[in-house]
Amino acid sequence: MESSLPTHAKDNPNVSADGAPSKNALKKAQKEAEKAAKKAAAKKADEEKRAAQQAQTSEDTAKDKYGELPQEEGPIITHLKKLGEDHVDKEVTVIARIHNSRSQSAKLAFLMLRQQGKTVQAVVAANGEAVSRQMVKWAVSLSVNSFVRVTGLIKKPDPPVASASISNLELHVTKIYLLARAAEQLPMQVKDAERPPPATAEEGQVDAEGAPIVTLKTRLDNRVIDLQTECNQAIFTISDAVEGLFTEYMRKSGSRQFNTPKILGAATEGGSGVFEVSNYFGKSGFLAQSPQLYKQMLIAADCESVFEVGPVFRAENSNTHRHLCEFTGLDFEMVFDHHYHEVLGFAEQLIVFIIQELQARYKDEIAVVHRYFPRAGDFRIKDGKALRLKYFDGIKILRDAGVDTTEQDNYVTDLTTAQEKRLGQLIREKYDTDFYVLDEFPMVVRPFYTKQHPTDPKLSNSYDFFMRGEEIMSGAQRINDAAELEASMRSKGLDPDAEGFVDYVNAFRQGCRPHAGGGLGLNRIVMFFLGLDNVRQATPFPRDPQRLRP
Repeated sequence: MESSLPTHAKDNPNVSADGAPSKNALKKAQKEAEKAAKKAAAKKADEEKRAAQQAQTSEDTAKDKYGELPQEEGPIITHLKKLGEDHVDKEVTVIARIHNSRSQSAKLAFLMLRQQGKTVQAVVAANGEAVSRQMVKWAVSLSVNSFVRVTGLIKKPDPPVASASISNLELHVTKIYLLARAAEQLPMQVKDAERPPPATAEEGQVDAEGAPIVTLKTRLDNRVIDLQTECNQAIFTISDAVEGLFTEYMRKSGSRQFNTPKILGAATEGGSGVFEVSNYFGKSGFLAQSPQLYKQMLIAADCESVFEVGPVFRAENSNTHRHLCEFTGLDFEMVFDHHYHEVLGFAEQLIVFIIQELQARYKDEIAVVHRYFPRAGDFRIKDGKALRLKYFDGIKILRDAGVDTTEQDNYVTDLTTAQEKRLGQLIREKYDTDFYVLDEFPMVVRPFYTKQHPTDPKLSNSYDFFMRGEEIMSGAQRINDAAELEASMRSKGLDPDAEGFVDYVNAFRQGCRPHAGGGLGLNRIVMFFLGLDNVRQATPFPRDPQRLRP
């Protein structure tokens, strides 16, 4: 018997045998109804949210006092370093980074502001028309490290804010504008780099409180962030001061500053450890190891006293705590009247001047570094002058302390790094000083332009300066006679007629006064004076065999 249902009903899966809607059809209709209800609810919620936002905006009495910085003539800006007691109860405007923030409630937030390492607490408190809740909420939502321009009243907190470097003042915010937003996720936090550097080089470690331990490598990889710490700001203020004090002392002595070439036509000073410029307009060039030859040529040109501050390049695969492939050299050269000790004494007074002026003028910066590097502030110079010893007097001190000095006794090699450090410890114990000079080095360990000792051909008129037992300067009386210079070069296996030397040797053929000088490493002076662990910590963007960035 055939069905009495219409054909379309028999073929329709949404209709049951009796013509009523099937279970599938009912489920589908129910899902459609639920979707429609959710969509309507979402639309209603969105409308309510917009309405609430509009209502909040209309109720925000401080809406013109925060947000994006308006394009207008602004107030006078005060640097955080200049904030003092005379600013109390006065309105100031500062531009700083947000170091961190903390929401206390809907009506109260605290921002730590940072500028060049200095920090001060800012209080954002809703108080009616002047500061609204929306302003508090917006301020605390800003990402760490963002730049803001903040206006407010300076108050004296009670008790002082221990976590701020400017602990006796705080800023009660009346206006805050965003100047530059920092990314939400930074590769490293400034607060993590503010802790003393770890002894370990192992990455991914955390301290007892679970905070990440930031290694030197990580700091150098993210150097722009690392340099923002209070300690690094102080270190490079002192680095700038060392360079400035060197220049000040040289100029006061009547010396003139010159800038010598840093691209040379041939490898000089022995030819080893030189970076080659492979295609200098179709031929090779070389980065200068030092300005030594040009300093002497300037003396031959009757300049009498010259100095230079500039980059020095050394292609040495030395991965130590004190070696770099590029560093800043503080070089000088000057004539003398009777004896090279006139120049040696001048150089000793130069270092004493730099150290004493740093200790007098930069006490605050030294104190900052001391919190991270305990030896900062403990550099000693007894009686305000350098301790000068002959090279073999230094060797005797080591030998008497049980150090093997066989090779040094036999004029075979210079002091090793370990011997230098040990001698520095022994001299500090015996003479209570961290700065000393060794004079009359063996001729075999000095470069070709060094003047031989007048009475002992195995020795030379040369000297090295040391801070905390490590070398900061090498210097000597130079050969000023062309024939003597040529003979010395040949004894070292060098050709005085080679392209890299011919102009240098020719400079002495028309006569040149006796002269001496030296080359100081700025980065090492800063490192040893402050007791840093590594010369890279005293170098803004270090270059070594492993690092060509950032």
